[in-house]
Amino acid sequence: MKKYLLFFFYIYFVQFGYSQSDFTEPDYIKTIIFKPTATNNYAPIIRLGEKLVLTFDDLNADEHNYTYKIEHCTLDWEISNLSEFEFITGYAEDRIRDFENSVNTLQPYTNYSLTIPNEATKIKISGNYILSVINEDEQVVFKRKFVVYEPKVTVGVSIYKSRDISTIDTKQSVEFIINHPNYRINNPSLEIIPVILQNNNWQTAIIGLKPQFYRGTQLLYKYNKETSFWGGNEFLFFDSKSIRNSTLNIAKVELGQELYHTYLYTNEGRIGKPYTLFPDINGNFIIRTLDGNNSNLDADYSWVHFSLESFENLEEKDIYVSGNYNNWLLNKTNKLHYNTNSGLYEATILLKQGFYNYQYVTKTKKGIISNHDIDGSYYQTENDYTVFVYYKKFGDRYTKVIGIGYGNSEKVNN
Repeated sequence: MKKYLLFFFYIYFVQFGYSQSDFTEPDYIKTIIFKPTATNNYAPIIRLGEKLVLTFDDLNADEHNYTYKIEHCTLDWEISNLSEFEFITGYAEDRIRDFENSVNTLQPYTNYSLTIPNEATKIKISGNYILSVINEDEQVVFKRKFVVYEPKVTVGVSIYKSRDISTIDTKQSVEFIINHPNYRINNPSLEIIPVILQNNNWQTAIIGLKPQFYRGTQLLYKYNKETSFWGGNEFLFFDSKSIRNSTLNIAKVELGQELYHTYLYTNEGRIGKPYTLFPDINGNFIIRTLDGNNSNLDADYSWVHFSLESFENLEEKDIYVSGNYNNWLLNKTNKLHYNTNSGLYEATILLKQGFYNYQYVTKTKKGIISNHDIDGSYYQTENDYTVFVYYKKFGDRYTKVIGIGYGNSEKVNN
């Protein structure tokens, strides 16, 4: 094995693509789910030729006409210079034709459904994409990223404890190997760009790693500090599948003037407390109800009341209820406010019935996001990690995704 000295490399955390301040989704659009058809897959990542399903609710319940638009993107989620016929067979923009109204719900809504690819739209090449949903006034209602890959290389991923003594109990490091026995890569240091995600959250993605070692047709990335993520803590959860009854983590349910109100038990900050293992789905959510056969149409909405007791010094920081339920966005809808009467941080969010994972995160005025200010960080925390292999050969007009690897910290290597 030959080690190559690297004269320079750049490694950084980066928030890809449109920033959270660039776009605000309207209040009447709720429960956006964009995922593969495979069971227990929550992230919009597919192999070329596989399918994604998009569903969302419009609380206006007036059967608006929506269209979708697919755009090919660069590595950093800017719109690429490719013309539509270079990445789409058929149409990159078309009407969403599948929609139905809710059944026997206090909150009326229209549920829309779209499958990509379909008869009108087929994707031709791998890469980053953005799907936009557009209303009748040609205004973008919301956007979602997705990744299409082609399996040209394989990726082995392992999770380790941090080797830095100051973070050995709080951080997890990702090591990986890219195998390309049947795929020629002329200059891996310049042409291969790995991207690492924790729990499919692009806000804390790591990009910019160069291979440290070359072994035959393998590229070895044995970094530790540079690929470290805060372990955080296990996600909190609640299950509102029975909208009229309190269940685990739900203290009480009351019927308001129009909708039910779901009051969660007050969460206490877990920082400084011993780590406790309990199963979660790493920030994702599943829509379900006991009151019908089709959760897309039969599940109702309720106002979910969150409350947090924290004695940490959080001056100059805002607190949010974070999770995939709103695409990890941090905005006014899921921001907590301090109630001087109760001494608690509180937020009320309109959510569809289902099983939800969530966590409390902080954000500074400079935009620095932390998942450990309130609930601490532990190397034992179970997290999902995804490694994308982006490839742009010298002279190519776009960046491909030629492989993907998965790892989980349930078993952390020392």
